[in-house]
This record gives sequence, C-alpha cells and structure tokens, in this order.
Amino acid sequence: MKKYFITISIFIGIIVFYIYVTKNGFANPYLFPNADDILKVFAEDKGTMLLNMAASFKLMVPAVGISLLLALGIGTVLGLNEKLREALHPVIYTFSVIPSILLSPFALLLAPTFWTASLFLIVYSTVWSTLFATITGIMTIDKRYLDKAATLELKGLKRFVKVILPAASPAILAGFVNSLRNTFVMLVYAEMTGAQYGMGFYVKKYSSFGLYDKTWAGFIFMVVVLVVVMQLFEMLKKRLLKWTID
Repeated sequence: MKKYFITISIFIGIIVFYIYVTKNGFANPYLFPNADDILKVFAEDKGTMLLNMAASFKLMVPAVGISLLLALGIGTVLGLNEKLREALHPVIYTFSVIPSILLSPFALLLAPTFWTASLFLIVYSTVWSTLFATITGIMTIDKRYLDKAATLELKGLKRFVKVILPAASPAILAGFVNSLRNTFVMLVYAEMTGAQYGMGFYVKKYSSFGLYDKTWAGFIFMVVVLVVVMQLFEMLKKRLLKWTID
C-alpha cells in the first residue's frame, strides 16, 4: 500500500471525478453514462466479456509465440554474424518501418481466413522490437563469455541456451515489452475490423449501436486485462533477470 499509495489515489481520483461530472450533468449523458449503468453492464455481460477475452487470447498467444521465435532465431544469426548482419540489416529495417495497418487490405484479401490475416498482422507488428533488441543484445555480449564458452567446448544449442541467451536476455526482454504493447494495439485493431469475437470487437460492436454504457464497460475491462497481462510479464521479467539486480 505504501508503494502504490499515489498510484491508487490517482485512479480513485479519476473515478470520483467521472462520477461527479456525470451525476451533475457536466458531460454529455449519451457519451458518458452514469457509473451505475456501467457497473450494471459488468454484472449482466460478465460471461460475454470473458468469452471475448478468451477469443482475444486465442489470437494473441500464438502471435506472440511466433514473433518471439522469429525474433530469437533471426536475431541470433544476425547478431553473431557481422557480414550477414551488415548485408541484411538495411533490408530488415526497411520492412520494419512499414506500418502493419497499411498491409491490412492485402492480408485480408490474400489470407484464407480472417483469423490467419489477423495473426499475420499481429506477428508483423510485434516482431521488430524484439528482433532489433536481440541483435543488439547479442552484439554487445562481453567477448569473455564467448571465449569461456569456447574453452569449455560449448557449441550449438547448449552454447545458445547457457551463454548467449542469458547474456543478451536484459536487452531481449526490454525489446519484448515494447513488442507486447504493439501486440495489444494490433490485436484491438484487427478485432475492430472484422472479427466476430474479441475484446476489441465487443467495444466496436456496442459503440456502433450507440450503447455507450456497454462500450465504456468493454473499454475498462480491456484496459484492466491488458494491465494485468503487462504486470504479470513484469513480474516474470524481474524473476528471470534476478541475477542482474544488485
């Protein structure tokens, strides 16, 4: 409580301000419904919200897994091979600056299903931060670690798991945090475009119907879920990098 007192106070202040503004008629009642109406939606639609959350995770989890595997695989090869890195880095950088949203019309037309198109767009949006962080992390590994690994005759997968990955993990995990944020952004965009389920779909659906009590409830639910996911990852990150803390 001492650590997060200011944080909790800010959120409580926001809630109190919203209640005060809506109850006293200072905000548009159509766009900003009473807090009581929003709370009723949570009670009535909790099953639907959980169903949409499950649909979002069914898309997000494989997308994050694929992007992580691609980033680690390509990043490791380029990080360890200077000549290959110099040749391919400009190409990778060129593709990375193309917003994935611009590719959405092509993905939707060419992919066999909407789910496949969404998966591609999320992977494309997510992979770059982790990839560049992996390349940088491996490039900056202390050469003494690699020399000691050679002395101990560590090669292949064992060398990667025991030496390269742990040494580069601070940079990789820092890049993965940014990738995870991009994942959420692209996930919501994909679900708002044409999905039949998902947290973004729920918000888009009811905003189109003009039911802003449900829209606000879906928005708040989505934010809470995403914050919880990010906090769980931060806890995992601290645990994995415990050896770096003095």
